[in-house]
Amino acid sequence: QVQLAESGGGLVQAGGSLGLSCAASGFIFRGNFMGWYRQVPGKQRELVARITRGGNTNYADSVKGRFTISRDNAKNTVYLQMNSLKPEDTAVYYCNLDDDGLGHRIYWGQGTQVTVSS
Repeated sequence: QVQLAESGGGLVQAGGSLGLSCAASGFIFRGNFMGWYRQVPGKQRELVARITRGGNTNYADSVKGRFTISRDNAKNTVYLQMNSLKPEDTAVYYCNLDDDGLGHRIYWGQGTQVTVSS
């Protein structure tokens, strides 16, 4: 019932910037947590950044100071601005919605590739 439509991603040089967007559609009861995860082949999917409906954020230590997550509640859209990109940021990035913030209603985007060359 809920779908997440991602945009952005691509190939950038180390030190460059990239912005990701994800719009949620369908019936969203709370939309408490929206965020971004990333995954490299052979590795576990990891949290990159998350933002609550009220605007509280948390980031993976590896991206603190470089990435900024934001959201527009009226548009049910979450954004990830990625600056000072490093080759180790290369991954498939997935938009995530945890509707109640407790893991009971979780939705995922299809993933978008971010590749950072050195």
